[in-house]
Amino acid sequence: MKRSDFRFFHRLRVRWAEIDMQKIVFNGHYLTYLDTAVTAYWSRVALPYESAFHLLDGELYVKKATLEYHASALMDDDLSIGMKCSKLGKSSMVFEAGIFRGDKLLISGELIYVFANPKTQTSKPIPDVLRHILLIYEAGESVVDVKTGSWSDLQSLASPLRQRVFVQEQEIDPELEWDEADATAFHAVIVNKLGQPVATGRLLQPQPKVAQIGRMAVEKALRGGSLGSQVVKALLAHAQQRGDQEVILHAQCSAENFYKRLGFTSHGDVFQDAGIDHIEMRMRLV
Repeated sequence: MKRSDFRFFHRLRVRWAEIDMQKIVFNGHYLTYLDTAVTAYWSRVALPYESAFHLLDGELYVKKATLEYHASALMDDDLSIGMKCSKLGKSSMVFEAGIFRGDKLLISGELIYVFANPKTQTSKPIPDVLRHILLIYEAGESVVDVKTGSWSDLQSLASPLRQRVFVQEQEIDPELEWDEADATAFHAVIVNKLGQPVATGRLLQPQPKVAQIGRMAVEKALRGGSLGSQVVKALLAHAQQRGDQEVILHAQCSAENFYKRLGFTSHGDVFQDAGIDHIEMRMRLV
């Protein structure tokens, strides 16, 4: 087993609480590492576990978990946990795992899950759509679709996601969240292969040749991947197509570094909007 066997990796740093009297990671913690990586895997395939598996009408239960120890992880090691779905049966799926420090394989493992009725915990066939998602992801294909268009086209997708993120999670007053600008804005929504909206944003044109990105929202369980950047790129592509020369946005300060990685620069002082610290950011398109 080597790193190149995996498309997906989850990184974590060994913590003090995970070290035993031998000054190495206690053997049982490796199963926790794998479970953490599997959770991140579902995020990478754009499935918010709770709502997605509710739609799939089933849950995953561990049937068997095996580990093989090759070398020990130490305090402060930066570990990469490779995870891949290597086999799909009628109701079961096999995940192979490798825990690496750099290129060195420390632990190899295998997890066997069964798709089952959550009320009776009796197995049932893996839904075709879930099978499809796993197969295309491991084949290197995209597991999401980007939809763009008007508010009338995308309101049914964007509105529930914005309600969850801004109104419910961030406790923004609904009267501040919904405005007349939606009707004239260009919108982008990313949906997963179950048709669930998982990320959204909009593009305004407050003045000629100037675009403004706003209402950026990503499903909470799926943050930290590429969904937000895919929305921004779709909006930037539209701004370029219509001839805009500059893009501005008011970023929540917690997202400032995210936008910097996409090429935006910060301008001015921090200000509050809806009770949350923001910073203006800009990008030249020409």
